Amino acid sequence: MWLGVISLLPEMFEAVSYDGVFGRALSSGRIALNRYNPRDFTQDRHRTVDDRPYGGGPGMVMMVEPLRHALTAAKADAPANTKVVLMSPQGQRFDQGLAVAESALPGLILICGRYEGIDERFVSRYVDAEWSVGDYVLSGGELPAMIVMDAISRHLPGTLGNQQSVIDESYLDGTLDYPHYTRPEIVDAQRVPQELMSGDHNRTRRYRRSLALQRTMERRPDLLTGRLFDPLDRQLLTACAQQLGPHTVEKDREKK
Repeated sequence: MWLGVISLLPEMFEAVSYDGVFGRALSSGRIALNRYNPRDFTQDRHRTVDDRPYGGGPGMVMMVEPLRHALTAAKADAPANTKVVLMSPQGQRFDQGLAVAESALPGLILICGRYEGIDERFVSRYVDAEWSVGDYVLSGGELPAMIVMDAISRHLPGTLGNQQSVIDESYLDGTLDYPHYTRPEIVDAQRVPQELMSGDHNRTRRYRRSLALQRTMERRPDLLTGRLFDPLDRQLLTACAQQLGPHTVEKDREKK
C-alpha cells in the first residue's frame, strides 16, 4: 500500500517507521511511506505556509498554495485515483470498519493540519474525506494520521506474525476485548481463571465471549444497541444483565 503524508512536521513520522507492526510493514515493502512538507513548495525566502484569518480571531490558517503544490507532488507519486483524507476533528469518526475497508485501497494521502486550521477553499476542492480519531483537540493532524496508519497496516496481509490476531481482534464484531492472562499462574494471590486452564477450547471460548459481552455492557453499552445476536450471545447477555443488575446502563448514562 502506498501512503503519502502532507505535514509541516514530517520528522514526527520517524517514531513509527522502525518498530512495531507499521515498522515491519515498511521494512518488508508492504507499505511505502512518502512525506511531503508544504514548506518545501513555498516561493518566498521565509517559506511561509500560514497567514492571519479573514474576519479576525486567534491563531493562523494554513494557506492554499503550499498545500496545493504539496498535494500535486504527492499525487504524481501515488497510484491513480488515490484518496485524499484530511485529519480533522470535524470529520467522520475513524473506526475499525474504516480501517478494514481502507486497507484494500492501493494508496492513501493523509493531510495533517496545524495552527487554527486549513483554508476551506483547499478542503472543499481537494479533500475527498475528513476523519477524526476522537472528540478532543490536538495540536495537529500528525498523531491522528499515525493512528490511522497503524490501524490500517494491521489488515495488510503478512504484517502480523499471527494473522489469527486480526480475525480475533476486538471491535471487529462490535464488542470490547476480553481480559488476557499469561505466566505465572498466581500473582499477588490472584489466580488465572480456571476456565482458561481447563484445556477445554469450547469452555474457554464461551468464557471469553461472556467476559467480552459483560465488559461491553459495563463500559460501552452503546456498542450493543441495534445489533443482532445469535442464540449463544443472547444467552450470555441475559446472564450478564442478571449479574450486573437492571440499572447498569442507566448508571452509565448518569456518569456521562
